[in-house]
Amino acid sequence: MNLGRGEAQRLRGIAVIRRVRDRIDREYAKPLNVEALARGVHMSAGHLSREFRRIYGESPYSYLMTRRVERAMMLLRRGDLSVTEVCFTVGFSSLGTFSTRFTELVGVPPSVYRRDHSRAGAGIPPCLAKQVTRPVRNQEARPR
Repeated sequence: MNLGRGEAQRLRGIAVIRRVRDRIDREYAKPLNVEALARGVHMSAGHLSREFRRIYGESPYSYLMTRRVERAMMLLRRGDLSVTEVCFTVGFSSLGTFSTRFTELVGVPPSVYRRDHSRAGAGIPPCLAKQVTRPVRNQEARPR
C-alpha cells in the first residue's frame, strides 16, 4: 500500500501522540507535565496539547488526571490504604487537588468512595471491574 506524503505524515503524527498517551499510562504516578511530555517528542507544549485533544478528545492533563483517578479508585476499593496514601501513590502532590479531581470525575469524595466501595469488586475479574468502575471522561460526574 502506497500512502501519499501527507497521509504518511499524518499517521506519523498520530503515532507520536500515541507514544505520549502510552507514556502517561505507564508513568502516571510520576511528576508529569505537558512541557516535559512535549520535550520528550520534540514538540511545543501547545502543539502537543492541540494534537492530543484532536486525536483523543481531551487534553493530556485531563487524560493524566483520569488515569490517576482510575488507579486511585482501584486502590480505594482494595481498602488497605488511607485516602492520603492513595493520593500520593497515584502521583498527586496535593490532597486537595486529588479530592477535587476525584469528586469531579467520580461524583463522590474519595473517602466516601472508599467507605461505600471497599471490596465491591471482590470476585470480579480485574479486567471487568476496570470497565465497570471507569470514571466518567470529558464531563463531570452525573448528579446522583
